[in-house]
Amino acid sequence: MSLPILVINPNSNEEVTAAIDRALDPLRSNDAPPINCITLKDGPFGIESERDVDVAAFCVGAAVEEKANNASALVIACYSDPGLRAAREITPKPVFGIAETGLATAIMLGGRIGVISILEKSVDRHLNYARALGLEGRIVGDLPVNLTVAELANEASVTSRMLDVGRQLRNEHNANVIVLGCAGMARYRQRMEEELEIPVIDPTQAAVAAALSAIRLDYPGRRHVNGA
Repeated sequence: MSLPILVINPNSNEEVTAAIDRALDPLRSNDAPPINCITLKDGPFGIESERDVDVAAFCVGAAVEEKANNASALVIACYSDPGLRAAREITPKPVFGIAETGLATAIMLGGRIGVISILEKSVDRHLNYARALGLEGRIVGDLPVNLTVAELANEASVTSRMLDVGRQLRNEHNANVIVLGCAGMARYRQRMEEELEIPVIDPTQAAVAAALSAIRLDYPGRRHVNGA
């Protein structure tokens, strides 16, 4: 049996992990590696600041050191991609960050990318990361719903706010594809896509799909200079 794809939720919110796990059901099949989601108990409850990102990055590195040998690929399920570069140094297995993969997917599905962030202070962090990836020019807007990660779980009140921000990105910023800028937003993707009638990307789904492709096509992970 193939080793599983390990999806790491770097925050300690079990409800977020459960929502991520449910959103990945369409990617599960009998002829594919299992997809296992884990919560990092020592991570912040929500990753909402640079300090949270730094703490989460340390926790991700420790988890990768402990668990990578028992995984076929790893996904870091936080839109700040905490610890992604370090994880790729720790293991030769393929490692995917959801922001990096989500934005790459958005380029293929539209090109004029709108991003929905959780908080106003998340926007600059996202844009700085997009700039580091060389993708800042593809983002036509990044707007917050001004909710914490914990508050995203209240579907009754959050759905309308997500749709309002999505319409603003589509109608006022001319976005033709939207990326959900938090793994905790996964539950809203399908409803938003139906209402907005443009692609809406759950970046965790995108990253796991990329991991499945890498495994099926037998792509190697990043190797050390000496080939080890």
